[in-house]
Amino acid sequence: MTDVATRIWDGMTIPVAGTYRLDQAHKRIGFLSRHMMVSPVRGEFAEATAEISVAEDPLLSSVTATIQAASITTGSADRDTHLKSADFLDVERYSTLEYRSTGINWQSSEDPIFYWARLRSNRLGGRGRGHNPPPQPDTGRFVLTGELTVKGITRAVDLQVNFGGARRDPYGQNIFGFSASAEINREDYGLLWNVALESGGVLVGKTVQIEIAGEAIHQA
Repeated sequence: MTDVATRIWDGMTIPVAGTYRLDQAHKRIGFLSRHMMVSPVRGEFAEATAEISVAEDPLLSSVTATIQAASITTGSADRDTHLKSADFLDVERYSTLEYRSTGINWQSSEDPIFYWARLRSNRLGGRGRGHNPPPQPDTGRFVLTGELTVKGITRAVDLQVNFGGARRDPYGQNIFGFSASAEINREDYGLLWNVALESGGVLVGKTVQIEIAGEAIHQA
């Protein structure tokens, strides 16, 4: 274990470089879809692992994650059985869902409209005037680009990540917290089952919102 739990990067307190693993006691790999086009139904995968490689340059960090498909739970045994079947996840043939990051970008807190207006004004002002540098990180918001594989089908998925902070916990472990979200179309992954409603629309929404929260622990 390092003697220092955190470091400062462009004014932000971040974890020291190294390998971190998802804390099984502090995680939620959740999702939300709509039933009958009107009511939200939430669920989660109870079993998942993730390894996060925090680089010296945090924007070169990477993530890999594996989710056990059969661990899906929505609070309804019948619905869970259907979601595990070949109509949806087909867990007998595809036991895991996989995510692999391909890049990470800091997301400015400055409204893009004002930022680009400021850049345009600077350019129109002619040569010899001061250059306005891009804003520096002052928030913990990032975009994690990556690829999600479901039922053997891989699609690009960008996660909107909120960094929650880094510190040493009471047990002497270096940790950091985070949450992330994304939106996918389940039909892109071959999850096509549905029932048309007489009043219009379908029984199960096609759009799925991903909801992730957790802590990661530094590995000695």
